[in-house]
Parts: sequence; structure tokens; C-alpha cells
Amino acid sequence: MSALIGILIGVLVLVRVIGRQVTGSLITSKTLFLMPVILLGVGVLSLASVVHTATAGELGFLVLEGVVLLGLGVARGTSIRLSLTDRGLFQKGTAATLVLWLVTIAFRVGTTFAAAALWPHNTFGQASIALTVGLTIGAQNAMVYRRALAMNVPLAAQQA
Repeated sequence: MSALIGILIGVLVLVRVIGRQVTGSLITSKTLFLMPVILLGVGVLSLASVVHTATAGELGFLVLEGVVLLGLGVARGTSIRLSLTDRGLFQKGTAATLVLWLVTIAFRVGTTFAAAALWPHNTFGQASIALTVGLTIGAQNAMVYRRALAMNVPLAAQQA
């Protein structure tokens, strides 16, 4: 996958995810699990083709980046307002959620530039875009799901 296509996909995913959080949406099992699973799958497949070219430094950098993005995802998941409606569980991002998204994006852009400066001739960093976006969205959704379970509130029914 070319870098431009990867970036465009990442931007579209983030616009969709952030847009739904700003306007609010019902939480279904599909909305919680489908996108992170797809992104993680695409990320693993992308990395599988270039992981043999990665240095130990690049792998360590990816792990560190993943840990920070997991933490930011968990923080965003705790900042989302959850409420029960007649149609099921509803989520709406807060100002803190939006700030945490801006921090997440700034961090990911910064690590992309840092990796390119440290390893200018390798495609490993570009191949990790889907994986890292999937990690942070997955962590956020896992926290929302955990909070829903703790509240003993059912998820919304799938829309036909």
C-alpha cells in the first residue's frame, strides 16, 4: 500500500470515528468491534510483508508507540459520556475526548516524522499506520465496553 493511500485511509477512518463521537451515536457490538478488527487485520497484513526488513530499533519504536497509543485510547474511552436511551446505550464525546484525539493525532504524526528521520530508507513505519490506528481505537472501544458492562447497560440493537 502506498504511503498516500495509507494516509488517506487513516484520515477517512479518523474523520468517521471522531465525527461520530462529536455528534454522538448508539453503541452496538458492531460499532465497537468491527473497525478495530479490520484495521488490526490490515495492519498485521501490511507489517507481515515488511517486518523482515525492520531493525530492532524500529520494532522497539513500534512497541513504544503502541503502548502510548493504547494509553491514549483508554483515556479517550474513559472521557466519553455514556447514557441509556430508549434504543440502548448512547455515547457522546466530551471536550476532553476531542483534546485527547488531537493529542493522539499529534503524537502519531510526530512519531511518523521521527521514524522517517531515524530510518529514512525503510517502509516499516508506513506499514504500521493501520495497526496503530486500530490499536488506539480498539483500546478506546474496549474501555467503553468495559464501562458499559460495569453499568450493566445493554448495547443498542443492531440497526437493520
